[in-house]
Amino acid sequence: MTLRDQLQTALKEAMKAKAPERLSTLRLINAAIKDRDIALRGTGGDSQISDDDILAVLGRMVKQRQESARVYEEGGRLELAQKELDEIGVIEEFLPRQLTPDEIETVITAAIAETSATGIRDMGRVMAHLKASYTGQMDFGTVGPMIKTRLA
Repeated sequence: MTLRDQLQTALKEAMKAKAPERLSTLRLINAAIKDRDIALRGTGGDSQISDDDILAVLGRMVKQRQESARVYEEGGRLELAQKELDEIGVIEEFLPRQLTPDEIETVITAAIAETSATGIRDMGRVMAHLKASYTGQMDFGTVGPMIKTRLA
């Protein structure tokens, strides 16, 4: 079952269960995916984005909500922060399990060895290798500096 099918099934289940918060979040996810589908059509590509692209969309949605929750907490709007955190919980159900810091270290070491990276110039190859294998399982914003220190 593709990720798109899983989302549609979850949306139908949320409708049947009359879970308005979950339904709202699932509709937001579907809207974001449809926006990407429409943008892709404009470039003359396929009519639907791939599961990897959907994972990237979900990852961005989680980051946006984490930032919003942080801002709401700083502003004393705890009910809005909690709403954002609840949405994160629903979105993360469709993301693969996140790697632990130790697993990330191991994966980075393996990727450097597999790509025969020797210096900072090879960082792009290492990142491309990791993105091909671990999209949605790690935050590449934090992995980039880790790779950079290893290759420097």
